[in-house]
Amino acid sequence: MKNEFNLAFNEVLEEKQLPKEVILGALESAMVSAYRRAVNASSAQHVESKVDSDTGKVLIYAEKEVVEDVQDDRTEVSLLDARKVNPLIQLGDMAIVESTPTNFGRVAAQTARQVIQQRIREAERSAQMLYFERQLGEIVSGVVQASNPQTTTVGLDMKAEGVMPANQRIPGEKFRVHDRLRAIIMEVKDGSRGPQIILSRAHRNFLRRLLENEVPEIYHGIVEIRAISREPGQRAKVAVSATQAGVDPVGACVGVKGMRIQAIVKELHDEKIDIIEWNVDPVIYISKAISPARVSGVYLNEAEKTATVVVMDDQLSLAIGRDGQNARLAAKLTSWRIDIKSVVEAAGDTVNRLQSEPSMRLTAEFEKDNIARISDILAKKAENRPITPEEYTTLAQFVDRVERRSLERQRAEDKANSEKLAEARAGIPAIAFEQPLDSLGLPEHVFNILTEADYNTAGDLLLAMRLSPDKVLGLAGIGPRAMQAIEKAVTETSAAPEPVAEIAPAAEVAPVAETSAPAVEATGLVEPVAEVPAAEATAATAEAIATDAPAAETAAVLEAQPTAAAPAEEEAGTEATFEELFKLRPDTFKPGTEEDDHGDKKGKKGKKSVEYQFDEDRGEVVGRKKHKRGDVDWTGEDW
Repeated sequence: MKNEFNLAFNEVLEEKQLPKEVILGALESAMVSAYRRAVNASSAQHVESKVDSDTGKVLIYAEKEVVEDVQDDRTEVSLLDARKVNPLIQLGDMAIVESTPTNFGRVAAQTARQVIQQRIREAERSAQMLYFERQLGEIVSGVVQASNPQTTTVGLDMKAEGVMPANQRIPGEKFRVHDRLRAIIMEVKDGSRGPQIILSRAHRNFLRRLLENEVPEIYHGIVEIRAISREPGQRAKVAVSATQAGVDPVGACVGVKGMRIQAIVKELHDEKIDIIEWNVDPVIYISKAISPARVSGVYLNEAEKTATVVVMDDQLSLAIGRDGQNARLAAKLTSWRIDIKSVVEAAGDTVNRLQSEPSMRLTAEFEKDNIARISDILAKKAENRPITPEEYTTLAQFVDRVERRSLERQRAEDKANSEKLAEARAGIPAIAFEQPLDSLGLPEHVFNILTEADYNTAGDLLLAMRLSPDKVLGLAGIGPRAMQAIEKAVTETSAAPEPVAEIAPAAEVAPVAETSAPAVEATGLVEPVAEVPAAEATAATAEAIATDAPAAETAAVLEAQPTAAAPAEEEAGTEATFEELFKLRPDTFKPGTEEDDHGDKKGKKGKKSVEYQFDEDRGEVVGRKKHKRGDVDWTGEDW
C-alpha cells in the first residue's frame, strides 16, 4: 500500500509533467539547503542528501574532519564514528558521514518548500522551452484565454501561453474566451517568466501546414508545394507539382467535390485559394498564375526579369483583380515583374515602337502593310465603335509577331555580346583575374573609384577597357588624366612578358651528338668543329673511357662528335648522351682546360679552366669555368 509521500510524489509528477529524476533532484537540493540553514553550515562544506522515493525518508551526508575530541559536531567527527563508515580512515582525514538532524524544524521545512518550488519551476521552463523549440514552424492548437485589439493570449500544452499579435491575425477574425484555434509557432524566445511563444495565422507557412494536414499526397511527398503567395483573409495562390507520373497535383489538393480545399478555406475565415500547376517554362507558369483570366500572350525580358502579359479587353479587369490583387499575387508567386496590357493597348504600343525606334526598322518594313490596317482598327476603337472578334484576333496576332521578332533579335544580340565577351576574355591571362587591382599602381583616388564600381581585379579592368573604354571614362571622378593613368597601367600589364617555359626533364633532353653546330656555338662553351662520322665519334669516345684518358682529351673526343643529325637507322645504337657516358664512368669527367681563341675580334683572352660534372637535379652534364690568375690553383672553391 502506498504511503502519503508516495501519493503526493506521484501527484506532483502528474501535475507538473516532469520526469521523476527532476522531482527527486529538486527534493534532494531542497534538503541540502534546509540542512545548511538548520545547522548554519558553511557553503564550502560538502553536503549531499538521499531521498527514498518509496518511503520519503531523507538522509543527509556531510563531509567532516576526523579528530580525537569533537569540539564542533558540524565540521568534526570522532575517529570511532568515522571508522564505522571507513575502517581504514586515520586522524586528520576527511570523511563523509551521516548527519541527518533529528528535527529540521519549521524554518527548515519552509526553506525546503521554497527551494522545491523554485527548482520545479525552473525545470518546467526548461522543458517548455525545449518542447516548443522543436515545434517551431508547426501548427499547435490552443484555447483563447484573453483577447483584445492588440494581442490574443492562447493557452497551449505544458501549461504554456502563446501570444498572437494583431498583425499576425487574419483580418476580420474575432475571438472569444474559451474559443479553440490553430496557429503556427513563428518564434520562441526565452523570457524571465518562461518562454515567450509568438503565434501566427497570417503567415503563408500556416497555409502550407494546413495543406500538409488535409492533403495526404503533400504530406507523403507525392505532391510538392513550389510557391505560396498570400494576402490573409482575402486571397492566396499556391503552385504545386507532382513528383510521380500520373498524379494530378491540382486535383489532389482540391479533393472530391472540393472537400479538402473547403476545409482549409473555412479555417482561414473564407479566404479564396487558387491552386495552379507549377511549370518549368516561365511563359506557361505565368499564364496559369494570372488565372482565372485567359491570357493571349506572355513575352519575357529575361535581362530585367520582366514579363508582359497581353489579355483581351474583357479579361483585363479579371487579370488585374481588385486593387491589383491578382496581378500582385501572381508576381509574388512567380518572382517575375508582371505588366498586364489589353490587346488594344499592346497593339498601340507596338505600332509606336515600330515607328519610333531605330532598332525596329527592319520589322517595321516587314509589317508595313499591316501597320495601316492595325491603325484603322485602333482608330475605330478610339471612336468607341464596335470591333469584331476577327479584328481582335488580328490585333493579337500582330502583337505576337512583332514581340517574337523582337525576342529573336534580342537573343541574337545577346549571343553576339557573349561571343564578344568570350573573345575579349580569351586574350587576357587567367591569372589577371586573380591579381588585385592595387597591383597596377594606380593613383589612390582612381583605385577607390574603380573599386566602388566593382572592378576588383586587374582582369576586370582589362576586360572593361577592351569591351568599352567609354564606360570606364563615364564613371564619376574619372577624367582625362585618370584615364591616361588607367591606359598606361593596362598597357604595361598587357605587355608583361610571358612566364619562361620550364626546363625539360632529363629523359627529354636531346643527345649532345645530335645538337646542331650553330646551337653549340651559341652556348659559347666550345667552338664549331668539322663533321665527323657517327661511328668514328662513338668509337673514339668508347676508347677514351676505356683507357681513362685525361679530361682534356675526353673533351676533345666529345667535341669531335658530329654536329649534323644522321639518319635514324645509322644513329641507333651508336650514340650516347653526356648522362649515359657519365653513368658508365663518372670518374672520366675530371677537370680540364681549354683555350678560348676569340682574340682576333675581341682581343686575346686568358685561359679558362673548365670542369664538367653531372648535375642530378637538372639531369644533365654542366661545365663550370674560371679564369686563372697567377699561380692560383684552379681547383679552388670559388667558382
